[in-house]
Amino acid sequence: MSETTTELPVVVIGAGPAGLAAAAHLLDRGITPLVLEAGPLAGAAVREWTHVRLFSRWGELVDPAAEKLLAPTGWVKPAEDTYPTGGDWAERYLQPLADVLGERVRYRARVTGVSRTGRDRIVDADRDTQPFVVHIEHTNGREERAFARAVIDASGTWSTPSPAGASGLAALGEKAAADRIAYRVPDLKDPAVRARYAGKRTAVIGSGASAFTALAYLADLAKTDDGAGTKALWILRRGISGSTFGGGDADQLPARGALGLAAKTAVDAGYADAVTGFRTDAIERDADGRLVLVGEDGRRLDAVDEVIVLTGFRPDLTFLDELRLGLDERLQAPVALAPLIDPNQHSCGTVYPHGVNELSHPEKDVYLVGMKSYGRAPTFLAMTGYEQVRSIAAHLAGDQEAAERVELTLPETGVCGGAGLFDEPAAAEETGGGCCAAPATLTIGAPASSGGC
Repeated sequence: MSETTTELPVVVIGAGPAGLAAAAHLLDRGITPLVLEAGPLAGAAVREWTHVRLFSRWGELVDPAAEKLLAPTGWVKPAEDTYPTGGDWAERYLQPLADVLGERVRYRARVTGVSRTGRDRIVDADRDTQPFVVHIEHTNGREERAFARAVIDASGTWSTPSPAGASGLAALGEKAAADRIAYRVPDLKDPAVRARYAGKRTAVIGSGASAFTALAYLADLAKTDDGAGTKALWILRRGISGSTFGGGDADQLPARGALGLAAKTAVDAGYADAVTGFRTDAIERDADGRLVLVGEDGRRLDAVDEVIVLTGFRPDLTFLDELRLGLDERLQAPVALAPLIDPNQHSCGTVYPHGVNELSHPEKDVYLVGMKSYGRAPTFLAMTGYEQVRSIAAHLAGDQEAAERVELTLPETGVCGGAGLFDEPAAAEETGGGCCAAPATLTIGAPASSGGC
């Protein structure tokens, strides 16, 4: 790379937790970052789940380099052992950090393409010596280009939720029923949203943290006067086993374990019926306009009023199409990282911290970090992203010893043999690791009419 190229900034795509931490680490290393954020504020995706409480504490959600950057401004770190909501995280940490970065962060700037200057993905000649060219589209329609010495894509996966269809494609009729389907945990404090689910029968498809949260929220709604009659139908692609509800008290992140226990309590109390071994193939409307889920085995479930699909997220790779990425064919994660995070094998905190070596691609100096680095895998924690960008910044600064040094110990989930959990509100549907019970519908632990054990 020429001297002129090394003087260019490192473009960071996304002003979320990983992107802003990347900028802080780059500055700490004397490298100029340029953060491009499609939304109007920092943490745009986080702000879409302001009502959801994280299961990581503040002490695990503030990046050290970011804290160093914030300290001279008089910023006060929240109590380390408390749990913020998404709204707290955005307002009390992400936005102040972006404000400190100032003009290095550009809002309403959506990246639509990344390539090497004068080189499409076919051309080999002098490829690694050419700077990156980043195409940007602003909300007013204006287009521009930025040039970079390296690109760190921290755009996340929030904008591309997975569909209800068990095949990975939208179920037949899913798009036509879009007015009755949501792909996020509902904010039941919002009167309009509350009215949508109160007293209704709602199918919740998914088996991760978001599904647990949605089940608990709907159960709480059912206990209120205006929510009487609220009922959930929990759709699982596998059977119910000892790991279905997470690690519980064995989880080293207590609030993460509590999520599963809250969902179990909701189900045990009879606020939800669980449908196991059900793989959604189609969503149809009945004569009353309600939705009927049809399984791959031909089963038709009783009609529901609403459907909440929480089956995970997937990366948007379209704007990286001119780059030579080395991605695992299953997870769409970097090839060297994929075996470490494969949900078929890892769910109990066995993924060790990783950095530039695992995140590198055939295209030199381009990195996918944060949730996007995990592709479709469901085990990401914010602190993992902070370690990733620390390592990458050290590498770009020429400090390979620091880049390869592990500076993080990850907490174990206390669960083996099932899907893991995200820090951000993502839900991981089962992706393998064995199937359990045959298709069945059951109410678990419904209120007993007599004694028993």
